Amino acid sequence: MATADRTEETEKNVASPGKQPRTARGRATMRRLLDAAAKEFGERGFHEASISGITRRAGTALGSFYTYFDSKEAIFSALVKDMSEGVAKAAAAGMAADASGVEREREALAAFLGFARQNKEIYRIIDEAEFADPASYRDHYEGAANRIAARLDAAVENGDVAPGDNEVRAWAIMGMNVFLGLRFGVWDDTRPVDDITGAVAALLGDGLGR
Repeated sequence: MATADRTEETEKNVASPGKQPRTARGRATMRRLLDAAAKEFGERGFHEASISGITRRAGTALGSFYTYFDSKEAIFSALVKDMSEGVAKAAAAGMAADASGVEREREALAAFLGFARQNKEIYRIIDEAEFADPASYRDHYEGAANRIAARLDAAVENGDVAPGDNEVRAWAIMGMNVFLGLRFGVWDDTRPVDDITGAVAALLGDGLGR
């Protein structure tokens, strides 16, 4: 997702408590800090990353950092939330309003692969959140699974998907998507997305049995 498209999203409770930006300029500054944090944490990892490294990448003064965030831990948590929201928004934007069932999951995967290819640092950041910010780590995956389960519930109601345990199905689909993003978004981003999503749609629609 382009920086310009994400600036408005920074209003949504990602700053430390009581430090939400109140102007467009403030939101733009916080957006730069979050984007810089993604590069800093993505390249150096949580423990080696520094606030000075983030502000240097953002081209902002150290004081600007503390205007919005209390600590390195605070901006890391904000970044995990920001990336989770970015994934959700990318998936929502990639799904046609009239799509349902397998086709809707194919479109969501295509959108996620595009997001992963543009934001490859997300994998290192989310992985490190398991230890640096366990609550945000769990929220990230539970939020994604809940969105998939809700889509499956609607598809069952529409008659596009057979009834079943949609919580289990959602976690299975999410796990598959995560590793597809790693393989075809981060490690090698050259394979056509339609090839990948077509294979997954066939798996979801037809299963593995003969």
